[in-house]
Parts: sequence; C-alpha cells; structure tokens
Amino acid sequence: MYLELVVESECREQFINITGQINDLLASHEIADGCCTVFVSHTTAAVTVNEDADPAVMDDLLRFLQSTVPLKGSYRHSEGNSDAHIKAALLGCSLHLIIRNGYLDLGTWQGVFFAEFDGPRTRKVKVWID
Repeated sequence: MYLELVVESECREQFINITGQINDLLASHEIADGCCTVFVSHTTAAVTVNEDADPAVMDDLLRFLQSTVPLKGSYRHSEGNSDAHIKAALLGCSLHLIIRNGYLDLGTWQGVFFAEFDGPRTRKVKVWID
C-alpha cells in the first residue's frame, strides 16, 4: 500500500519529527502489523531514526553536520546548495521499519525524523506498507 505525508519545513535546515504522522497514517488505514519503507525522493532532504525525548540530541546532530559540511565551501555545484546534497547523502533517503500492533515498533526513546537541508519547502515523504 502506497501512502504519502506532506512535510512543511520552516527554515533552511531542521529536523522534523514525523513519527506521529506515520502512526496516524497506519491507524487511518487500519494497518496492524507489517513493515514500512519511508522514502524521501528529494536530493537535499533525508530521513533518520534518533532520540526524540531530548531535542538537544537533534540540535547537536544538526550542528555537527553544519560544522562538518559547511554552507560555503569549494563546491563545484552551481546552485549553492551542495552542502544540502552532501548532508542528505550522509543520512540517507530511506528507512525500513517494523509495524506492530498498529504503530511503528521503535525503541523507547526513538523517533523518525525528516531532515530538511535546503528549505523552507513543502516536501513529500513516501510510505510503502508491506
């Protein structure tokens, strides 16, 4: 089953917790158990699983990526967003997750995050349910 989420970013770079949105999709389609693939078809955005209990974790991750891959560098790509492409490639464009009892079967402190590196934008997150 193919489903989509729309994600609105508010600034150039940010992590947006989409765990609740995915769980809402599962509930609305009465999906109890299985697997889902979460895919971002944008070359300057990514998805990742990390801690959602303390927002400082995602702030630290973003600061690390910004210092490791700065906005300005000796990049050859002419659009001025090479850093966004590199950050997205480092995190990846997809996740494969387990669904159990109608919810994503994540660890106690885990959440699914959409990573925006070239916003603000309106993006689509594709979810495939097996």
